[in-house]
Amino acid sequence: MGDGADTTFSPNLYFDSSFDIDAAKILPGEYYVTKRDMVLVTVLGSCVAACIRDRVSGIGGMNHFMLPDNNRDNGDPASSSARYGSYAMEMMINQLLKMGARRDNLEAKIFGGGSVMRGMVTANVGSRNAKFALDYLHAEDITVVGQDLNADYARKVYFFPNSGRVLVKKIRTMHNETIVEREQAYRARLRGAHIEGDIELF
Repeated sequence: MGDGADTTFSPNLYFDSSFDIDAAKILPGEYYVTKRDMVLVTVLGSCVAACIRDRVSGIGGMNHFMLPDNNRDNGDPASSSARYGSYAMEMMINQLLKMGARRDNLEAKIFGGGSVMRGMVTANVGSRNAKFALDYLHAEDITVVGQDLNADYARKVYFFPNSGRVLVKKIRTMHNETIVEREQAYRARLRGAHIEGDIELF
């Protein structure tokens, strides 16, 4: 979009006929920021999505991320996985500010962190992602006005940045393995990433 109305990392744009509005689908490792009246959509298993908006201007965005595995982190905020999570949040927040959002007007809603992937329940992957997002927003003094985190189901999230409205569909039965496969592939990419200095999202 050459008009400066959107900033994205790997866009999947389409028209959502259910809501009669333009939409952007956010996949693992992606984010999208817009000034336009549209809906941002993602499906979350153990990943987390932060929906952040300027409550006055309606400029808003959504990201979708997971902390990389690092058994040596022990909750250290300076750890490689925490740095990756901070980078995922900062990329979107910086784009919101560049687009005209004011930091003191920002509010957030956080979703995901479910225990849906076999072999990831004991590692507390979902709850670790959820805790990171909440801790990060608290440290940055961004008010969390809504959340749906953890539990044992996936979620489909629809975020309308202009109004701040969010619809969450709980996916209690997986009819296919797409969500799990997508997150496992993303997790594997993170495992191979060198998270130091300038961090690259995929």
